[in-house]
Amino acid sequence: MDSNASLRRIPSVDQLLTSASAGAAVERFGRPAVTEALRATVADLRNEVREGRNVPAPENIMAAALARLDADDQSTLRPLFNLTGTVLHTNLGRALLAQAAIEAATAAMREAVALEFDLESGKRGERDDHLRTLICELTGAEDATIVNNNAAAVLLVLNSLASGKEAIVSRGELIEIGGAFRMPDIMARAGARLVEVGTTNRTHARDYHDAIGPDTGLILKVHTSNYRIEGFTKEVGARELAGIARGKGVPLVNDLGSGTLTDLTRFGLAHEPTVREAIKEGAGIVTFSGDKLLGGPQAGFIVGRKTLVETINKNPMKRALRVDKIRLAALIATLQLYRDPDRLSERLPTLRLLTRSQADIDAQAQRLAPVVERALKGAFRVSVIACESQIGSGALPLSTIPSAGLSLTPIESSGRVLAELAAALRRLPMPVIGRVERGSLVLDLRCLEDEAGFVANFAGVHPLFKGGSDDEPS
Repeated sequence: MDSNASLRRIPSVDQLLTSASAGAAVERFGRPAVTEALRATVADLRNEVREGRNVPAPENIMAAALARLDADDQSTLRPLFNLTGTVLHTNLGRALLAQAAIEAATAAMREAVALEFDLESGKRGERDDHLRTLICELTGAEDATIVNNNAAAVLLVLNSLASGKEAIVSRGELIEIGGAFRMPDIMARAGARLVEVGTTNRTHARDYHDAIGPDTGLILKVHTSNYRIEGFTKEVGARELAGIARGKGVPLVNDLGSGTLTDLTRFGLAHEPTVREAIKEGAGIVTFSGDKLLGGPQAGFIVGRKTLVETINKNPMKRALRVDKIRLAALIATLQLYRDPDRLSERLPTLRLLTRSQADIDAQAQRLAPVVERALKGAFRVSVIACESQIGSGALPLSTIPSAGLSLTPIESSGRVLAELAAALRRLPMPVIGRVERGSLVLDLRCLEDEAGFVANFAGVHPLFKGGSDDEPS
């Protein structure tokens, strides 16, 4: 049959819309979306028929349109299995929220809440009041405010306290974080004039003394949480720097970055400066994140002296950087968990994952190794290995945590096969993200809590993987 005759056999979009399956699709997606999907499907089919394809049955055309609708309807912000070995992975959303925080956020989404309404007086309230007392209790600060992330916190503090003035910072602390975010750039955007002191590896107290003058707005100390300078080094500690600042009548701002509210050594982890320690050392303002070591949603905390926080809150930029009711509810619930430190590692996912024992993870790896190898149908050798996890998001960059995982090594050594497997894992209903290391794909199991869900999900990998054998291994 010639192609013109075949083209005439393709049903019209109007005809296809009269089918029962089209009616069900309209109920789910709406008539405009179904109509557009059918038009696109029929247009593709016309091109294929011109190249010699037979005209499929109408129900198959409708099925292809439904597949297109399903694909378009799927959010790109998909849940996945983080098996990278980085617990607080910036690209994968950082901290998992505690159940209490999820419930609080859900309640705030479903109902009207007293966000900026004082229930006692019946007058307008302030949204920061909902967490001010709690965060001050946990940090020892006089006052506190909150914005949408720590970069915003630093920007707001600099603009409020040093706009048109000088901000002094050690050259060894002029950090760059992910996404090419650089401290000098944000200082410029805040209107502060950067004054660098010391050298990359050594900064002395006299460097700060010599730099402070009538135009100084503040001294900024930046916790180098995502790198370390080692060897012939010197820095001025926060306590000494606070004394210098106090003596010169300028505030010290200590940007902790990741920030933590609890001493991590009690959980067997390396020490990271806590917010309470920074306040005790004399900082006028301390800034830190909510979605890293704190284990909550994305936020930036500004805590410290009441007079300084009041000045910051008067800045018009504060409104542009504020958090919404959903995030605020989740933050309050997360902070409340810190009132019970004995159960914190059980209830806060970040600490639960960081403190999970290597023996527990190794036992899980032993259970999963044969399951994964069977799913890959002989194309890969699957081995249980010891590996090292890291905290991530710039926290304790030189510290790793003993872990265990699976090493997936191609039977026929090939970078192409390894890339195909990684791509197939990303195409699973719930993508699996690992890391390529020395010719193998490594799945670090530290963050795998839903073992049954992983097994069911992984079973579908073989049809997605081009490099596998079609036959079961003997």
